[in-house]
Amino acid sequence: MIASKRAPAAVAEPEADEPEEDFGALLSQFEKSHSHKSAPGQKQLQGTVVSLSADQVFLDIGYKTEGVLTRSAFIKNADGVKVGESFPVSVTGRNEEGYYELSRFKVAQPRDWSALEAAFADKTAVVGTVTEVVKGGVRVDVGVRAFMPASRSGTKDAAELEKLVGSEITCRITKLDVMDEDVVVDRRVVLEEQARGVMEGRRAAMKEGDTVGGTIRSLVPYGAFVDLGGIDGLLHISDMAHTRVAKAEDVVSVGQEVQVRILKIDAETKKISLGLKQLQAEPWATVPERFQAGQRVTGTVTRLQDFGAFVEIEPGVEGLIHISEMSWGKKVRHPSDVVKQGDRVDAVILGIKPEERRISLGLKHAMADPWSDVRQKFPEGSEVEGPVTKIMNFGAFVQIAAGIEGLVHVSEIVADRRINHPSDVLRAGQVVKALVLAIDTEKRQIKLSMKQLIPTSIDEYIAEHKAGDVVSGRVVELGGGSAVVELGEGIRAQCRVKVEAAPAAEEKSAGKADLSSLSSLLSARWKGNAPAAAAKAEPLSAGQIRSFRIVKLDAESKKIEVELG
Repeated sequence: MIASKRAPAAVAEPEADEPEEDFGALLSQFEKSHSHKSAPGQKQLQGTVVSLSADQVFLDIGYKTEGVLTRSAFIKNADGVKVGESFPVSVTGRNEEGYYELSRFKVAQPRDWSALEAAFADKTAVVGTVTEVVKGGVRVDVGVRAFMPASRSGTKDAAELEKLVGSEITCRITKLDVMDEDVVVDRRVVLEEQARGVMEGRRAAMKEGDTVGGTIRSLVPYGAFVDLGGIDGLLHISDMAHTRVAKAEDVVSVGQEVQVRILKIDAETKKISLGLKQLQAEPWATVPERFQAGQRVTGTVTRLQDFGAFVEIEPGVEGLIHISEMSWGKKVRHPSDVVKQGDRVDAVILGIKPEERRISLGLKHAMADPWSDVRQKFPEGSEVEGPVTKIMNFGAFVQIAAGIEGLVHVSEIVADRRINHPSDVLRAGQVVKALVLAIDTEKRQIKLSMKQLIPTSIDEYIAEHKAGDVVSGRVVELGGGSAVVELGEGIRAQCRVKVEAAPAAEEKSAGKADLSSLSSLLSARWKGNAPAAAAKAEPLSAGQIRSFRIVKLDAESKKIEVELG
């Protein structure tokens, strides 16, 4: 920089024992000592564009050496700037290559107090030379001696502050008192304005769809912030990869250099949304070519929902196993009953909709259908055995093989009595035997019976008697022209009779009869066909023990009909 070659300011603070010199004389002496070194930053120049590079714009400013500006100093990153165009510029220094460093800020180098007052009033940046480090800051020669606080120097520490001595800086006058010759300058505010100008230039040069380089600055639960050269952009976790990302640190790390695509720039909030996966190959683009319905695939369960499980069959490509496609046999209430997150599973592709990014998978289709040969394994009339898997109001489900269940209706559980609920007899997990009654392979239903495998006392009774036998029995129910007669424990028959009202005293007497020995009494008479104690002419009433003649025995339906003997 030309200014950097300037001699240190000739003005020095008077010693304590020396008389204070007139300020005007000092200023005159300063101007004379600098009159032969007219710094390029003394006035604003007109620069003419002579060439452009990828990063910089070179301008002819009337000196032997050209000046240079970064492209970001222009709107749209100097895309519209052409050779021959002119722009007002100020020289701020010289770079390592010898080019003059330029600024589009108006920069002045006052020569007198009136010029200082004008720069202060207009808030114009001025050029000065740092002369020394003093307590709390540095002295700066801006035509007069000025003070710059360390906090407004734009440096980080005392070492950087020392390095400023002898260099030319651009600053702004923040305090000016002519009477007290008190001048305070601020370099930091100029640097911040220049940085904002550069940032605005860079921001203006960015457009949606651009691919830019950046550095991961920080990680947050929802993504990562990327430093795009002083401008932050957000890389959301959903735009990091085509696969599902649980945590940002699984993909990127702080300090990592990345290439990202600008997805959106919010004109109002200035927020920039970035994408990383958008620079990677789209896996769904070739899905129809690589996968077909009926194809067997292997994947990892990534997440569970109430309606099914999602399975990643390759990075970025997920399919859904609906809950109805998980098992051939049992009814699945929740996917977690069959699979867990992270499980590796085999499945069959049932359907593909590339336009909707959907693949339907079947878990049970990767296994043999147990119902395919159920009729051969369990023909009607065969005996099966298995645990009770579920108890409902209407019956109990019994597992007779892997994936195959049959239903024992409540009416087919026991034969000797009527039960209100299957749980009166059965419990979940209990192993039972049953008879196959019917098979419906389309509905995947099997009807079972337990009672038809259990010999009962009525079977024995029917086997030991025949129509015409006279037996003893007790009337247990009367009504509607018929009576229910108990012929033995758990053995009942229907009797059609004409019921005549019995005297009240007899009914009362009958109601008080001692029936404790009835079972043994009837048992003794079943095989001997002995006559009943009561007279035939006596009308029927509840509790009576009478003689009856067997009219019909039906072994299949286990029904017995009798008449008064």
